Amino acid sequence: MKRKNLRFESGFRVVLGNNGSQAAEMVLPPGSAEGGPENRHRGADQWLYVLSGTGIATVNGKRYRLGEGSLMLIERGDQHEIRNTGDDLLRTLNFYVPPAYTSDGEQLPRGRSQA
Repeated sequence: MKRKNLRFESGFRVVLGNNGSQAAEMVLPPGSAEGGPENRHRGADQWLYVLSGTGIATVNGKRYRLGEGSLMLIERGDQHEIRNTGDDLLRTLNFYVPPAYTSDGEQLPRGRSQA
């Protein structure tokens, strides 16, 4: 069993994981974005849940509104960007299956685990 208290500080932070899945918290200030046209997880699906704030997710060129309670599945290989379009912090909880990042937040090559 693993357990962690989340802080939701600024930026992206891997918080917990094992060989099969991983959780990360992301906090974006107004006007900030993570990802872009080249951003994709070739070996992992990403579940993104919005805890607070508003934004836009651009996935494979299509825009989707994000707000408190939004849940989105960004499938492996999808190009994506998450942008805060509101006046407050955009706080998201993200799950990657299998893990997509090292514990330091560096993207894993396809097919590798965080072990």
